Amino acid sequence: MGVVVTVEGRYSLSFTSGDLLQNEANIAVPLFVSEGDWKLVRAKLEEENLLQTRTLASSKRRSREITERLAMLSEEELELLASGTSAERVHLLWVAACRRYQLIGEFAEEVLRERFLTMANTLEYADFDTFLRGKALWHTEIDELTELTMRKLRSNLFRMMVESGLLSDKGRISPTLLSNRLAILLGERRPSDVRFFPARPMAESW
Repeated sequence: MGVVVTVEGRYSLSFTSGDLLQNEANIAVPLFVSEGDWKLVRAKLEEENLLQTRTLASSKRRSREITERLAMLSEEELELLASGTSAERVHLLWVAACRRYQLIGEFAEEVLRERFLTMANTLEYADFDTFLRGKALWHTEIDELTELTMRKLRSNLFRMMVESGLLSDKGRISPTLLSNRLAILLGERRPSDVRFFPARPMAESW
């Protein structure tokens, strides 16, 4: 499934890669530091197969995905992504996915975080299905998804949450302790992007 171009009022539903793309980010960020342009970074990743994919189509897909996600981060956030701790890096990559895909961001805020705040400490596939059915009332593009694609999007989202340290393999929500410097960066946005994490409201005042 290729990238779906976002239009006003529609979700982009192309997060079929199923992970945070940590290895890809480790390659793409230094390239951006030297090139200063995500289009140039993407071209270099594709032309030189720097992501070491088996096919050209796969190289194009992964290169496009990582550059589109990383383009969501500010210069300061990219610097932290390059030099931060492992926890900071996965948290930033989760933020990049939430910003790139409105559906992921809304699920993180409206379901993941809300369940944490109400002390419902588990998250199941059924919670995503209920969330998606509710969104389908306003987003007809959801109804256009095949059952196979919907299952893939669901499993990929849960895999990202596990990789981000927000969810255990057993579906238990893991409270997130953001570093002070990351919380400050996320808090500079309005609304604060701390909302993408299972964290207490007090974190937003950091």
